[in-house]
Amino acid sequence: MKTFFKEIVINTSKRLEAINITRYVEEAVRESGIQNGICLVFAPHATAAIIANEFEPGLIDDYIEFIKQVFKPDYRWKHNLIDNNAHAHLASAVIGPSRIFPVKDGRLVRGTWQEIILLELDGPRSSRRIIVEVLGE
Repeated sequence: MKTFFKEIVINTSKRLEAINITRYVEEAVRESGIQNGICLVFAPHATAAIIANEFEPGLIDDYIEFIKQVFKPDYRWKHNLIDNNAHAHLASAVIGPSRIFPVKDGRLVRGTWQEIILLELDGPRSSRRIIVEVLGE
């Protein structure tokens, strides 16, 4: 079994935004040379998340509105007494910091409309790290 590790760095520009990172992940899979296995995409941050879904502007707006409604930034969260970003921590924990994709014949296996999306939940931030690890043969 072979492994390949790559770190991608993304700068974000808004408090809450979605960034399509599919091309970076696909590039890492190609660089790995691994033909069949799995690809882990992981955001090592407590206020960011990774999703896989259609990257359509209306749907992205819906995701952002959903996050605002469920994880209300202006709610009196106890953690906000420290640094005013409890909503981002909660959203990250519920949505999740990673996704795993199959790799077959040297390519990511994903649905026709599935893109890999970084959700910035407490931006803007410079140097958001995304870890891509490919394992297989």
